[in-house]
Amino acid sequence: MKPYSYKRLFDLQGKTAIVTGGLGILGRHFCRGLAEFGANVAVVDLDSEGAKAFAQELETSYRVKCLGVSCDVSSQQSVNEMVEEVVNAFGEIHILHNNAASKSKDLDAFFAPFEEYSMEQWREIMSVNIDGMFLVAQAVGKQMVLQGKGGSIIQTASIYGIVAPDNRIYEGSFYLDRQINTPAVYSASKSSVLGLTKYLSTYWAPQGIRVNTLIPGGVESGQNEEFKQKYSNRVPLARMAQPEELVGALVYLASDSSSYVTGQQIVVDGGLSVW
Repeated sequence: MKPYSYKRLFDLQGKTAIVTGGLGILGRHFCRGLAEFGANVAVVDLDSEGAKAFAQELETSYRVKCLGVSCDVSSQQSVNEMVEEVVNAFGEIHILHNNAASKSKDLDAFFAPFEEYSMEQWREIMSVNIDGMFLVAQAVGKQMVLQGKGGSIIQTASIYGIVAPDNRIYEGSFYLDRQINTPAVYSASKSSVLGLTKYLSTYWAPQGIRVNTLIPGGVESGQNEEFKQKYSNRVPLARMAQPEELVGALVYLASDSSSYVTGQQIVVDGGLSVW
């Protein structure tokens, strides 16, 4: 009798994956990881030319079929057009990484104190971070139901969707050429992702569509040394994450290796949420 192949469980050959926010700090790594394990990847981002160029890079590096697609996830029409374009190119969709998020075009408004936060700014962030999650999950999930073959949906939340930020680490800490904080709208939107994921995991379970949440901790991406040290002091592993350290969890959730996992939160935070 031939031994069971556990390695085969991680194989994504022949599957099509959509990654929204595909040009982001984490998005590029997620796209590369899925492509390396054999998936055809649709790189979805607001930047049309950038998405197409990166898709070409993936094809050259990993010998899979890739597509760059422009999409505003806060627009239902744009989302529906994106899904139609992916289906026309690849025939089916098997994996969705619902990953797009916004930090706003106006960083002064985004990082404003809670007492002065504008409803306009709140709604702008929510339109991407949770409305966009809803719209993309709805459109792709509908396609998966029509296909009748199940699928895997992974939605990116944040450590600040399950714990509150420690505002002490932001004193004297700089990122994006300014002193920053984590605004309430970010925490609220990311917490909402968890509820949406749990709902969809039971709603689509009869169709074999699994829905899980990937929760990254703080990722090193250009913060100043004071911020990195203060953040690291809060983490049992005593450091921030590197972007590539999130990819293994994504591949696990996207592949058949997690075929009995749905409605769950995979937290990759170096242990921060334990304390």
